[in-house]
Amino acid sequence: MTTNKGKLSAARWVRLIPVIFITYSLAYLDRANYGFGAAAGMAKDLGITSSVSSLLGALFFLGYFFFQVPGAHYAENKSAKKLIFWALILWGGLASAIGFVNNITALIVIRFMLGVVESAVMPAMLVFLSHWFTKKERSRANTFLILGNPVTVLWMSILSGYLVNSLGWRWMFIVEGSPAVVWAFFWWKLVDDRPSEAKWLTADEKKAIAEQMREEQTGLKPVKNYSEAFKSKTVIKLSLQYFFWSLGLYGFVMWLPSIIKAAPNMSIVSTGWLSSVPYILAVAGMLVASFLSDRTLNRKVFVWPFLLVGAVAFYASYAIGTEHFWLSFVLLVLAGGAMYAPYGPFFAIIPEILPRNVAGGAMALINSMGALGSFAGSYLVGYLNGVTGGFGASYLCMAGASAAVGGADDDGEREREG
Repeated sequence: MTTNKGKLSAARWVRLIPVIFITYSLAYLDRANYGFGAAAGMAKDLGITSSVSSLLGALFFLGYFFFQVPGAHYAENKSAKKLIFWALILWGGLASAIGFVNNITALIVIRFMLGVVESAVMPAMLVFLSHWFTKKERSRANTFLILGNPVTVLWMSILSGYLVNSLGWRWMFIVEGSPAVVWAFFWWKLVDDRPSEAKWLTADEKKAIAEQMREEQTGLKPVKNYSEAFKSKTVIKLSLQYFFWSLGLYGFVMWLPSIIKAAPNMSIVSTGWLSSVPYILAVAGMLVASFLSDRTLNRKVFVWPFLLVGAVAFYASYAIGTEHFWLSFVLLVLAGGAMYAPYGPFFAIIPEILPRNVAGGAMALINSMGALGSFAGSYLVGYLNGVTGGFGASYLCMAGASAAVGGADDDGEREREG
């Protein structure tokens, strides 16, 4: 049995993780490149004011809020594979369509619908991974999924800078939206919803993973339905924490290019390169935190301390001020890296305290609260930048949000035992 488990582990990691990573990378590309369009002349061309620009940047996350739980339910009970296939085609088409808009109304509709289409992707992916990877692997598996976020922003920042500089913001959206449509057909060919459906696994390998998954479920307190799960003290607490975490993080992601571009003599290409730097640290932090979390099976110690570091770094960057740009930038790099590091351990908490019939919905609820936080962060940071004419107030906003979640703790272990 040990040999089979080893073979199974290697086969799953090699076959599925690259596909998962690329798929979520494309999703993140098409939601995050708005910041570059905004910094590169889109607002001027379409007559967008600073307050409307903040709303447009945030509208994605309002749409992203609505279909998280239905998406997770469909993925658990029907097919994550089918759901993500159609999402890839639709979000790629919508993202490219931004390059053709000529008025604010069309842009509002597209940004909102892009969020609606992508809303099911994250919970469906988390459900998919929970079918394939065991408790001792789940933090790392989640991390390789979510690594699509910082890694994509890293290369997107550089690529978008060059595309905007060479072709303009319209072609940036068209070029960067197209790969998702093509990739949908690779996704359909390469993945299976469950190990029992995979022709590339042996019967012994399928049996080994099925036994491990059943064993994990036996120690969990039964939960009848979503209503009961959503009343769980831990689910409520994690939802609120993820709201504030996302508020700080997505204010950072969406408006970092504009913050950097405001520095003296800063070109759009240089902005692209500098905007990529925080995500190098983020990748390293995510890999280390997830590895240690799986090794110790301790989740919370690899979540909240990182977020406190992010809060302190945001505040210090504000306190130093823009007159010391490079020192302030280094602290922003530290803040961004620290805020990304805990993702894998954080999303490993719920499948360990709730049974499979409700775990996907609970993760979707938490992620939907993150979407509201992302909406608030994207809008508030952009709004504060516009009304104050600087970035000091938005730094304090991101620092305060990070401190609110970093000062908390989770009591998942107590609930599981209860």
